[in-house]
Amino acid sequence: MSGKRSDDHDIDHDRRQALECMVWAGTGVLWTMSGGIPVSKALLGEAKAAETSGFSFLQMSDSHIGFDKAANPDALGTLREAVVKVKALAVKPSFIVHTGDITHLSKPAEFDNADKVFGETGLQIHYVPGEHDIIDEDRGKAYLERYGKGTKGAGWYSFDDHGVHFIGLVNVVDLKGGGLGNLGAEQLAWLEADLKDKSASTPIVVFAHIPLYVLYQQWGWGTEDGTRALELLKRFGSVTVLNGHIHQLAQKVEGNMTFHTAMSTAFPQPAPGAAPSPGPMLVPPDKLRSFLGLSSVTLAQGNKPLAIVDSTLAS
Repeated sequence: MSGKRSDDHDIDHDRRQALECMVWAGTGVLWTMSGGIPVSKALLGEAKAAETSGFSFLQMSDSHIGFDKAANPDALGTLREAVVKVKALAVKPSFIVHTGDITHLSKPAEFDNADKVFGETGLQIHYVPGEHDIIDEDRGKAYLERYGKGTKGAGWYSFDDHGVHFIGLVNVVDLKGGGLGNLGAEQLAWLEADLKDKSASTPIVVFAHIPLYVLYQQWGWGTEDGTRALELLKRFGSVTVLNGHIHQLAQKVEGNMTFHTAMSTAFPQPAPGAAPSPGPMLVPPDKLRSFLGLSSVTLAQGNKPLAIVDSTLAS
C-alpha cells in the first residue's frame, strides 16, 4: 500500500464526517436497509431475492483495459476472470451497468479488447464514460461512436426496466478544481425534464463514474454540482446511486438515497487520506483479487430498497 495511514488525531474534520457516514466493506456483503441503517445479510439472500423478483442486474466498473503497470500487469486477464464469475451465476442477471473507465487510454485496441471480453457475458451492457474513456484527441468521440447511440450530449440517457427508472449520467467531461466531476447546466436541465413525469413511488437507479456527492474533496472524489442532481431526486421514495472511480467499496445512506461505489476489475486505490495521493495501489500479487470484484443489485418485492451484493474475484 502506498503512503502511510494517518493517525486518528491527524484526520481533519471533513474526513471524519465522511468516514462516519460511510460503511467500508471488504468482500461478499449483501446490504439491505433497516430503519435507515445498512444491514449486512448472507449472500444466499441475493439469489433468493432474485428468484422471487425475477430481476437483478450487475454493476462492473473501472476495467482500465490497457493498464499494465505493477499494480496489475494484466488488467484484461482479471476482467476475463470477472466475466467467468458472471457466466457462472446461478440466476442470470438482466443486464450489466458499467460505471466507467472501460479503457485506460481510450485507444481503439483497448476498446476492441474490452468489447470482446464483455461480449462473452451474453448480456446487454449499459455504459457511462470514465475520464480515461475520453482522453483521445477528439475528447470522447471514440467512446460515443461505440456506446453513445441514442444518448444525449456527452452520453447521458435513461431507460426503464421492471418498473425501475435508470439514469446514466456523465460527470467526467469538464472536471473542476482538484479533479471534481461536473454535470453541467445542459445535463441538469435534461435530468429535471426526464424526472418531471415520474411518480414519486418509482424506484430510481442513477449510475455515473465519479460519486455524485463529495466523498473526499482533496482527491477530487466527488461531483461539484452533484447536489443539484440529488435535489431533483429527493422526492422519490427509493433512489440508488451507483458509481466507480475510487476502486473500492464505499456506501453512504442519506434519507431515501443509498450511494454505492464498486470495486475495480483492474487495480485497487488507497482509502481516502491513507496515501499522499490517489492512484494504483500495489498489493501482494496473491492478495490482488481480494481487492477486485463486481456488484449484483436485486429488486426485492414490495416497497424496499434494492439489495446490493459485492463479491471479489477471490471469493
